[in-house]
Amino acid sequence: MSDRRLQVFYTVARLLSFTKAAEELHMTQPAVTFQVRQLEEQFNTRLFDRTHNRISLTDAGSKVYECAERIFEIYSEMDNSVRQLTGDVSGVLILGASTTIAEYMLPVLLGDFKAEHPDVTVRLKVANTDGIVSQVENNAIDLGVVEAPVSNKNLVVEECSTDQLVVIVPPNHELAKEDVVPLKRLGDFPFICREEGSGTREVMLESMHLSGMGANELSVSMELGSLEAIKGAVEAGMGISVISAATIQKEVKLGTLVAIKTDPPIMRPFSFVHQKQKFRMRAMDELLNFARNYCKSYHSDK
Repeated sequence: MSDRRLQVFYTVARLLSFTKAAEELHMTQPAVTFQVRQLEEQFNTRLFDRTHNRISLTDAGSKVYECAERIFEIYSEMDNSVRQLTGDVSGVLILGASTTIAEYMLPVLLGDFKAEHPDVTVRLKVANTDGIVSQVENNAIDLGVVEAPVSNKNLVVEECSTDQLVVIVPPNHELAKEDVVPLKRLGDFPFICREEGSGTREVMLESMHLSGMGANELSVSMELGSLEAIKGAVEAGMGISVISAATIQKEVKLGTLVAIKTDPPIMRPFSFVHQKQKFRMRAMDELLNFARNYCKSYHSDK
């Protein structure tokens, strides 16, 4: 509803990149540049300094950015107020989730939410935990769902469920008949690890550290960014790994993998993370409430 030129300028200023703004806005870079130039012509001053392929806000640009934030907050307040009066729940929400949650938890949740609120469009972005938190910090997504603790005190973090990590091995592995595996024993076998920035990796290494085990004690044979790739590699006998118990129910049932609890147990939170905005789209509040209720039932069913 607000001035398109201001929206485009605000996105460029937030990301300090015309290229990234074009990607986020689903526009071409020349179109983004044109909108910003139109706004600069309106104010008859430069809003960005462009030097050595980098951009920064001028004093005028900083003032426009500051005012734009307040303008968008007022628009949001107005939109919410009217929608509360009319009972309308609609709009576009950008949801971000780390891999485990996106692949194994969100499909049912979003399907049920869409059935109840057909006028809300939800766009899902998938990245590891670090990537999702970064996108929330930059306002690139409205709501993130992550699988590791979040350290940024400027964000709202709300734990929704608890997940347990387990060791996975092929059925013919020497650990397959064990009920519990001490973390120290993970270093005795080739280990297949998630990539840096992964919530699974971060929580596992922290648990090892608390148990007095250094990361260098792992015999890492490969790093993979895909859960399916990790499961396939373990099934093929290329090593063992540690992943969420929620992601291997099918393989355990089929007998292609064995899940073993660790000693001490490795637990982690699934959490919502978003900006501390005073006014939000009503659709986001509805999604948050829907997700909270879903997480309660998800947790009680486990």
